[in-house]
Amino acid sequence: MPVPVDPRTPVIVGTGQLSRRPSSFDDALEPADLMAETLRLAQDDSKATATLLERADSVRTVGVLSWRYADPAGEVARRVGAGSARDLAVTATGGNGPQWLVNRTATDIARGDLDVCLIAGAEAMYTRLRARSAGAHLEWTPLADASTSPARLLGDEKRGNNDAEGAVGLLAPPVVYPLFENALRAATGETIDEHQRAIAGLWSRFSEVAASNPHAWLPVAKTPEEIGTPSPDNRMVSFPYTKLLNANMQVDQSAALILCSYSAARAAGVPDDRMVFPVSGADANDHWYVSNRWDLHSSPAIAAAGRAALGAVGDGASIDDVAFVDLYSCFPAAVQIAANALGLPIDDPSRPLTLTGGLTFAGGPGNDYVTHSIATLVDRLRSAPPSSLGLVTGLGWYVTKHSVGLYSSSPPAGGPSFRAIDAQREVDALPSRELAANAEGPVVVETYTVTYDRNGTPVNGIAACLLPDGSRTWATTTAVDDLEAMTTSPFIGHHAVVDGGRLLTHLD
Repeated sequence: MPVPVDPRTPVIVGTGQLSRRPSSFDDALEPADLMAETLRLAQDDSKATATLLERADSVRTVGVLSWRYADPAGEVARRVGAGSARDLAVTATGGNGPQWLVNRTATDIARGDLDVCLIAGAEAMYTRLRARSAGAHLEWTPLADASTSPARLLGDEKRGNNDAEGAVGLLAPPVVYPLFENALRAATGETIDEHQRAIAGLWSRFSEVAASNPHAWLPVAKTPEEIGTPSPDNRMVSFPYTKLLNANMQVDQSAALILCSYSAARAAGVPDDRMVFPVSGADANDHWYVSNRWDLHSSPAIAAAGRAALGAVGDGASIDDVAFVDLYSCFPAAVQIAANALGLPIDDPSRPLTLTGGLTFAGGPGNDYVTHSIATLVDRLRSAPPSSLGLVTGLGWYVTKHSVGLYSSSPPAGGPSFRAIDAQREVDALPSRELAANAEGPVVVETYTVTYDRNGTPVNGIAACLLPDGSRTWATTTAVDDLEAMTTSPFIGHHAVVDGGRLLTHLD
């Protein structure tokens, strides 16, 4: 006899995804229109006999980068007929936002604060950058003036780097993530060539998944050689990453989810086979600034959030119980760090680490990638055996903000209908390093990267260095000999001297 389902159990009943490459600016959709269209797709996907869009209590959007609406949720609500929604909200910056938002929305539903919530995100960076390059004016919703009431902000807009990091050029993810990548290489003991082959192979496997994803922006399987070898179409960006080892934000994409209470889903006539259940979610931040982390090749926060989310499933679950996985994949380092933290093998043919193909190949629509990964997971779980589990991770800033979600093809059997866990206290108790800005004296190189100009010429080396007292400092170099050594020799672990942020002498 079926176990009764708590009427407050949160459930995803509909998903929608779009990937549009418009033929002209007139054919392009602005982000609010993309979100509205994917919500209509989600309504159709739910197969509900009643219109859930008009019954929404809340419309929550993922922060848009390509068109800065003051009230994106309000724009979307008006477009889909959700004018009676009493809560309009938008997430703060961060790719953890969609999963973080599901965790909070599921909690609100389980608590009885909401019955129907629309979640959507979109970017039109492909069109926006093309229009800017062409000097074209986009006839989109005018950006609101100061009199417009902004949507409620969900999350923290604290910037991701400190002044010392910014001073040496650690501002954009394509510069910061290579620091983690080279630290990973040192931790595994691989040579530069061995590690380059490994990450190019990982990304090649991701591209194979994207090739079968109907919503992927670049649905083409790439060989490891195509990905890892610099070429005119695949220039070096920051060592060791070529362009194809970076997230691709120049996309026009959108994804949407409809979350309901189980009772609201039943009342709307949603068939049981359309329902997928958020089981648990956990969130944690690593020590906020990269400068203060104990090492630069691991994430205690992902490990803590993963343990918390798995431990909240019934009598507890292990990673081996999870059938489907999508790890946030802006850069190879992010995938490796998360896999190591969660105990997942990097190359398991029976359980790939992406469901979509990742942010390079499926597409990296700003903060919204994870809405796509959740939507894809929902489709997988609908056709999976009962009680199958799927796991999604989201990541913000520089391996900084983390959100983990577990989903099931079956309603929970006893116990709470959904559990959200804040794992921050465990992370905050861990050791950190002091930052010694503008230090002077002998150091050991901990990790580094080299940035390139658009012609493929190395222009700047940035190194994280450890002082004798264990504190960390940052240093840069433009010396040709150092740039050559950084890209051809292990370099990490070598002794050097710093002087007020300059890497002066390579002593080994």
